Amino acid sequence: MIKHYLQTAFRWQRGRQGTGYDKMLLLTARWPLPFDSYLIRYPEGSEIPPHTDPVQAGRHYRLNIVLKSPRSGGDFVCATPIYASRRIKLFRPDACEHSVTRVVGGSRYVLSLGWVLKA
Repeated sequence: MIKHYLQTAFRWQRGRQGTGYDKMLLLTARWPLPFDSYLIRYPEGSEIPPHTDPVQAGRHYRLNIVLKSPRSGGDFVCATPIYASRRIKLFRPDACEHSVTRVVGGSRYVLSLGWVLKA
């Protein structure tokens, strides 16, 4: 776990959706509360299609803080967020389908914190 963290932390990696966004692992732990934190970069033209992020057990929560917005697009879409304002989004990615619209005119940066609570 520590070796993998040291090999991947603070390095840009392609996002798993294959739609042009990049992510940088900042910090992660499995105990006492499994969590991860990423800086996510959405360059112009990137987007994320509607999807959910299932977990093996428990309830997955994610807090996204928009650090930089593009001139247009890059909107987070989630039908039932727990809390949403212009820059702060708290939601259940395992339970709520979510997406990001195509980024137009600039880039979007998000600090994303996720954790899983036992069922």
